[in-house]
Amino acid sequence: MSRLCHPFPPVFDENSRMLLLGSFPSPASREKGFFYLHPQNRFWPVLSAVLEAPLPQNNEERRELLLSRRIALWDVLAACDISGADDSSIRNAVPNDLSPIFSAADIRAVFTTGQAAFRLYKRFQQPKTNIPAVSLPSTSPANAKMRLDDLVAAYKAILPYLS
Repeated sequence: MSRLCHPFPPVFDENSRMLLLGSFPSPASREKGFFYLHPQNRFWPVLSAVLEAPLPQNNEERRELLLSRRIALWDVLAACDISGADDSSIRNAVPNDLSPIFSAADIRAVFTTGQAAFRLYKRFQQPKTNIPAVSLPSTSPANAKMRLDDLVAAYKAILPYLS
């Protein structure tokens, strides 16, 4: 188990209306410097399908997709002890400061990408934001029981908050 700090900043601007939160970046994401970059993670295919947009091919395209659709993206935790990408191994969690996002943008809804992020948000962030989160299913390869079509259907819950 390693003590790790979040290695990259959130994606948001003053036009962001909805915040998507993961728990903490996977080793592949930390290595590549952006969110959801494990090769089997289905986050980007799901988001592209929900938004009816081409699959982004690099971090700049991913960032542009998020910002053009008013989506802020970050993780609940700034630091933690974690074994690989196993959210169930998280110990000694330190939450991120979400106030810069909420100060800059009119965030109308918070969604989490899985149960671990949901529990961590509820514990650390909701008392400060006073906005309850909606838990979406994890797009992680560990959640193999969810088919891509089912994930896309679930993630369509974000659409009303993007206009």
